[in-house]
Amino acid sequence: MQRTVIPPARARAWHWRAALLLAAAATVASVHPTARAQTPAVPDPQAWSRLSPAEQAAQREAIRRQLQNASPEQRQAFRRELRQRLQNLSPEQRQALIGDARAQWDQLSPAQRQALAAERRRQVESMSPAERREMLRQRRALLETMSPEERAALREKLPLQ
Repeated sequence: MQRTVIPPARARAWHWRAALLLAAAATVASVHPTARAQTPAVPDPQAWSRLSPAEQAAQREAIRRQLQNASPEQRQAFRRELRQRLQNLSPEQRQALIGDARAQWDQLSPAQRQALAAERRRQVESMSPAERREMLRQRRALLETMSPEERAALREKLPLQ
């Protein structure tokens, strides 16, 4: 078996090329938006309910942009933390949040309601089947944490399709 000997000058050139490629890859990774994406902080539910609808919309859009640049694992971590925060609320706190959300919804014009419903519909339609199944699983888990009275009240408020 014969060994190929690489001349020292060529070996140094290969080392420089490899170092340059690594440096270029590190630069691209540090500049690329998905490489820098951090999982957005989950807002406090009670602080969120005190925001005006315009402030909520602005924050929601900022979080949505951050989640679009985040990895699937980061998006899943965000959803998990949000769900955990909501599940940790007492039934009274959840009812207060639901009441605030209902009051804000009632103040919207029919056109605004339709626009929000259409936006949510687009979001759900853009989800993969796996994401939809996960969303349903999460909703069922949230319903299991509710008291029977909370579930009955929710059923009464939902429109029949």
